[in-house]
Amino acid sequence: MTTLNTELRTFFEARQQQIPAEIREIMRRAGQELADSGQVDRALTVGAEAPRFSLPSATGQTLALGDLLADGPVVLTFYRGAWCPYCNIALRSLQQHHDAITARGARLVAVSPQIPDESLSLVEKHDLAFDVLSDLGSETAKQYGLAFDLPDDLAAVYDKLGFELQRVNDGHPRTLPLPATYVIDRDGTIRWAFVNTDYTTRAEPADILAALDALN
Repeated sequence: MTTLNTELRTFFEARQQQIPAEIREIMRRAGQELADSGQVDRALTVGAEAPRFSLPSATGQTLALGDLLADGPVVLTFYRGAWCPYCNIALRSLQQHHDAITARGARLVAVSPQIPDESLSLVEKHDLAFDVLSDLGSETAKQYGLAFDLPDDLAAVYDKLGFELQRVNDGHPRTLPLPATYVIDRDGTIRWAFVNTDYTTRAEPADILAALDALN
């Protein structure tokens, strides 16, 4: 069975051939600067208490982490938005493993800085069975140490590519979260963490399931 990151790497390599060299260089440089920034070291990791949040879902509900934890552990994943093809691949993979996650008594929740309408479109397009929440202004991502601002040249590239971050992120076009996934136990403690500055790399669902098994 192909792993998620193998699928992401295959997509990345094919995508590179379609992107002009000058844009590839801007993306490469921004990625290197983010990797060198120490952002990963500032993100919350295993042993930390998960910051509580209350965020709107794509379907108009408001979900609070405390309420979710009352029913069992939570798998919390942060993604950049529906405009990011790597995020879409990762979310589809999580959907394929959703039954295995719920069978372990856990709740899967995805969070992005997009407005609820964008999240709803994403849920419908990929037939997602888990909740997709809107973290406008990346306030929750900031609490987890994940929020960062795009450099000027990369923001300009994203505008040129038609990602419309000004609109879909409700006036916060520059701030995005690092790709991250947390397994949080019922006490609210982070028991497993994946954080990476490279948006083409994501948490493997098999590792998430192993982390859930380790809670028991």
